[in-house]
Amino acid sequence: MLGILWLALSALDGLMAVASYIVANTVFNLGIHPDRPAFLHPFLSLIATVVIVKAFAGFVVGWGLLQREPWARTLAVVLGFVSLFFNIPFGTALGIYTLWVLLPAESDVAYEREVRSVSAV
Repeated sequence: MLGILWLALSALDGLMAVASYIVANTVFNLGIHPDRPAFLHPFLSLIATVVIVKAFAGFVVGWGLLQREPWARTLAVVLGFVSLFFNIPFGTALGIYTLWVLLPAESDVAYEREVRSVSAV
C-alpha cells in the first residue's frame, strides 16, 4: 500500500513540476514580459527542477517498496522526512504514514522477512 501511495504522490509532484516550469517559461519569461521581476523565472525553474527530482525519487521508492527491495525502506524513510515539510498536506500525511510504518524497530525485522520471502521465490 505504501508503495502505491508513493507512486501517486510522485505523479502529483511531477504534474506540479511541469505546471511550475510552464508558468516560469510563459508568464515570467523576461523576453516576453519585460515588466516582470527578473528573479521569478530562474526561481520557478529551480523549484520545478527540485520537485521533478523529488518526484523521480518518489517513483523509485514506490517501485522499490512494491518490489520489496532492501534499499527501499531506507530511501522511503528519508523521503518521508523530506515530505513532512515539502508538500503540504498530502506529502505531510504520507511522510507521517511512512515514518509510522517503516521507522519502528519491528518494521525492520518484518521488512527483512518480506525481502527474504520474495528473494526465495
